[in-house]
Amino acid sequence: MVDTLYLAAVTLLFVPWAYGLYALARDGKNRFLPLARQYLRGRRNLEEQAEAEAEREEQERQLY
Repeated sequence: MVDTLYLAAVTLLFVPWAYGLYALARDGKNRFLPLARQYLRGRRNLEEQAEAEAEREEQERQLY
């Protein structure tokens, strides 16, 4: 009787815990990973724009 009750309690406690891990992984994949990609893409664009601006200014300086 005690063994059956213990097994049932452990099973009932394990299911929400396992679902919590699944939900955390799903949120990471669907929410945080796209945000990180967007952030990195924005930083790359800013760096490319700054580099292009510096190159343009250098060319203007050489013309005068």
